[in-house]
Amino acid sequence: MDDRPATPTTPIRVPRAMWKAYGNVCERLDTNRTEDLLAHMRQQINRHGEEADLDLLAEAEEELKARRARKGGRPRKQPPATD
Repeated sequence: MDDRPATPTTPIRVPRAMWKAYGNVCERLDTNRTEDLLAHMRQQINRHGEEADLDLLAEAEEELKARRARKGGRPRKQPPATD
């Protein structure tokens, strides 16, 4: 059994149509919802966070860095080749 800590999923309540539209927009921007939401959260914390919040953000960034290192990183999806 793997006892390493994992970054948990965090459910949010959002209308399915909005989630779909957001996914469509992110796809056109060559990103995904997770990357986009994380970027927005970082921006908000950096703009409005207090020192304790910035410390928590630094801790979270280390967790994400460690998680990606364990996974070896995941390459971005490449669009199918067209001939």
